[in-house]
Amino acid sequence: MIDHWQNEPLGFLIGNTYRRMIHYVSLFLREFDLTTEQFAVLYRLREEDGINQKELALRSAKDQPTMTRILDNLVKKGWIEKKLSDQDRRAYIVTLTANGREWIEKAIPTEAKAVADIFAGLPPEKLAFLREILLEINENIDRHTTE
Repeated sequence: MIDHWQNEPLGFLIGNTYRRMIHYVSLFLREFDLTTEQFAVLYRLREEDGINQKELALRSAKDQPTMTRILDNLVKKGWIEKKLSDQDRRAYIVTLTANGREWIEKAIPTEAKAVADIFAGLPPEKLAFLREILLEINENIDRHTTE
């Protein structure tokens, strides 16, 4: 099964791996009526609730139109609230509802199980090395896009 991937260009392999990982995790999140994008936003809010929409988009690596769509869906589900900021009337502050907090807490172990499946059998030192490489690649992208 792996053999046909051996000669693929590295960029294609990274992109395809990412898409396959997202698909696999999404299978686990279906029982929670969550997409991987919605999970990421709820998870970020769990880390720091009450941040503005722009900061949330940045931390979730989403553009503003995508973030707006995700947030609108989460509002409809009753898992977040959006309120105009007192400091900046152009900005929205996003907070988890009690129901949203409960839902993300239930979904986290399931998502963690999917991720554990994906990385099963890989020793911690290889995962640490992979993280290091990905961070360096991101630094290169940042450096070249800000020049």
